[in-house]
Amino acid sequence: MNIQQLRYVLEVARQGLNVSEAAAALFTSQPGISKQIRLLEDELGVEIFVRHGKRLTGITDPGRQILAIAERTLRELVNLKQVGDEFSNEMEGTLSIATTHTQARYALPQAVKMFMERYPKVRLELHQGNPTQICEWVIAGHSDIAIATEAIDNYPDKLAVMPCYQWNHCVVAPSRHPILKEKLLTLEAIARYPLVTYDSAFSGRGKINRAFALRGLTPNVVLTAIDADIIKTYVALGLGVGLMAAMAFDPTRDKGLRALDASHLIESSTTRIGIRKDAWMRGYAYVFIELFAPHLTRKAIEATLRGGGEDACI
Repeated sequence: MNIQQLRYVLEVARQGLNVSEAAAALFTSQPGISKQIRLLEDELGVEIFVRHGKRLTGITDPGRQILAIAERTLRELVNLKQVGDEFSNEMEGTLSIATTHTQARYALPQAVKMFMERYPKVRLELHQGNPTQICEWVIAGHSDIAIATEAIDNYPDKLAVMPCYQWNHCVVAPSRHPILKEKLLTLEAIARYPLVTYDSAFSGRGKINRAFALRGLTPNVVLTAIDADIIKTYVALGLGVGLMAAMAFDPTRDKGLRALDASHLIESSTTRIGIRKDAWMRGYAYVFIELFAPHLTRKAIEATLRGGGEDACI
C-alpha cells in the first residue's frame, strides 16, 4: 500500500468513477491507475469499486469506508507538512481565502492590507465563488478559510463555523427616483417598483424573500446578480431599485445613486468564517482571522475547533 494508490482511488471517486478523467487530472495513464487500484484491492482483500466488465459502476460498502480513511490520511499528511513549515519558517508560505465578491470587495481589504504588511513573504490568495463553492473548496483542502454569509453553516460535520460580524440591507435608487420620497421605507413601497437584487445563493437573499413573504408580498424581481457592483450598475441604468448589502454603498463613489436604510425591514445577516475541522493551520492564518474579526482570537478559534461551538467565539 502506498500514498499514490490512495490518491488514485480518491480521484477516481471524485471524477464520478471515470478512470480516464482521473488519469488526466493526475497527469498519469489510465492503465497505471487501474493497475494500482487492483493492487490495493488485492492487498486489502476487498473490492473498492463495483465493476461491469472493465467499467466502474459504483462503490462497494467497504470501499466507502476505505475512501473515507484514505481522505483522512491524505489530509493528515498535509497537516504534517504544515507543522514542519510552521516551525521551520513562520513568516513564509501561502494562505488561501475562499470568499464571495462582496466580502472580497467591501469587507476584506483592510484586513488583507494589514496582513500583507505584517507578512510580506506570505502569498495571499483570494478565490471568489458562490457560497456553496467556497465551502466545498475548503472541505476539499483547496482553500484554508471560507468567508461567506449564506450556506457556510450547512456543513456542521465538516466545517467549524464562527460568526464574524452582522450587516444590514439598503435600498439604492437613482437620485430622482420617487421611492426616495418615502418618509418611512416599507416593503410595500419597494414592491411597487422593479427590483434588482442578489442571486438566490448570495448575501442574505433568503432573508429578503422571507421578509416579503411574511407581508404577503411578491417583489417584482427583474434582475439578479452575484455582487453589489452589478446591482448598482443596472440600478443606475434605470432598470429598477436595488436591494443589497448596506456596506457596499459609498455615497462618495456611487454618484448619481442614493441609499435608504432597510434594516428595519429585513433581518440582519451574519457573515461567518469556516475552517475544516481536521485542518492544522499555520500561525499566520490565526492572525489573518483576528485582523478581520478581532473577537476571533486564536484561543477562541481553537475552542471552536475542539467542539466549543459558535458560543465560544462570542
